[in-house]
Formats: sequence, structure tokens, C-alpha cells
Amino acid sequence: MAKVLVVTSGKGGVGKTTSTAALGAALAQQGKNVVVVDFDVGLRNLDLVMGAERRVVYDLINVVQGDAKLAQALIRDKRIDNLCLLPASQTRDKDALTEDGVARVMEELKEKFDWIICDSPAGIERGAQLAMRHADVAVVVTNPEVSSVRDSDRIIGMLDSKTLKAERGERMEKHLLLTRYDPLRAERGDMLKVDDVLEILSIPLLGIIPESQEVLRASNIGQPVTVSNISSAPARAYIDAAKRLQGETLVVTIPADRRAGLFGKLFGRRAA
Repeated sequence: MAKVLVVTSGKGGVGKTTSTAALGAALAQQGKNVVVVDFDVGLRNLDLVMGAERRVVYDLINVVQGDAKLAQALIRDKRIDNLCLLPASQTRDKDALTEDGVARVMEELKEKFDWIICDSPAGIERGAQLAMRHADVAVVVTNPEVSSVRDSDRIIGMLDSKTLKAERGERMEKHLLLTRYDPLRAERGDMLKVDDVLEILSIPLLGIIPESQEVLRASNIGQPVTVSNISSAPARAYIDAAKRLQGETLVVTIPADRRAGLFGKLFGRRAA
């Protein structure tokens, strides 16, 4: 049975798009048929991270409004056969998305894919609400800083009130993905510790993605980090997160900073 997953946050720049690409690629590498859908109408960055910006002909708005068929807009990844992208429009406004149109596209995607991963725009406006509306599962992406965590808390409230699941009285499965984490800075008090974030948000921890230049490098070359350098710490964290989404029980570890030597290794421990 197909699952719709929304990758969301209240704050911009926390790593939603890179996480969407990395989780989508990891799930596909693990044998699932996956489509990643860009709901960030007007900005459109998922195609860049996936290395498909020159292959976009039709987009989500075209399909929603009936100007193109879904098959015409889907872009198959050149590296992973069972991974596709449905890009956003760069020239249209988010108001061009309609509830009925999005519902129709979601039903069509469910017939073709095991996982439909929706990359939500930041904030709480219409685009974000439509991205989460049909979700079965939510991954809330946050940085270990107060403003990011506060905004994520607001998004959790929306997931519990603005989705179809909420309207049916069903529980939304929610997971926390903590990005750009640096154990040494957390220990110095420069950012929140993992336990602090968990205490505030009170949702299960899906994974901890360490601060790493590898994530930026992967985005710049148009590849998910789980494709560009599968042995890197961020890639391993995303791969484990994808396994947890499928029900595997894996201990979440706080990544150690290799540059920190012995002191860094002290923090390569299990998350509480």
C-alpha cells in the first residue's frame, strides 16, 4: 500500500529539500518505487538537488490544472530507475494549486509508487497545508536552535489539525529529523542538545544528520548525498532514517565529529 510522506518545517533553510532528495534516494536504493514531489511553487529547488533542472518540461501545476498528464511531468532519475521527480513550477503562484487537483494527483501517484514524498515549502500558508494534507507520515525537519524548534512545534500542531487524517480523527505518524547537528557546539551551549529538542517537541527521533560540507557538496553537484557519497556520515544517517521509516528498529546515534579526535568520539553515543 502506497504511503504519502511530507517533509516539513516552519522555518526555511533547515534542510527539507536536501532531506527529501536523500530520503527518496535511500528508499529507492532499498527497493521501493519512489516519487519526490516539489510543492515549493515559485521557487523550485528539488530539481536542482536531484540534478534534473534541464529536464523539466511540465510540472505539478500543469498536472493539477489538467494541462499535462502525470506521465508527461514525471522525470525518471538517471541513476536510480525506481526514483522519479515531479517538479514544481517556477513561474506560477502557489494559489494555482487547488485542493481537488492535488487530491487527484495524489490518487494517481498512489497507483504507481510505494512512497510519495512531498517536499513542503517553509511556513504555514496554503502551499505547506496542501503538501501535508494527504500525508500518512510526516518528517519534521529542524535545526538545533530555538527559533527552528519553536516553528517546528507549530507545524506539529498543524499536522494534528489540518490534514485529512486529523479530520478523520486518526493519528498522524510524526518523526523528528534533526539536521546540521554539531556535538561539540551543543556541548559548549552554542546550540540545543538532542535531549532538549526531544523534550520540547515530544515526537520520535528519526535521525540526526551531522553538520557536514558533504551535504552542500552533494547539492551543488545535483545529487542526493545518499548517492554522491554513500559512505559519508550524513548519507549513513539518511539511509538509517529510511530504514526506520519502513519499520526497522535501529538505534539512533549522535554522530561524532571526526575532526575532533578523541573528544569528538566521546559524543558518538546513543541518543536518549
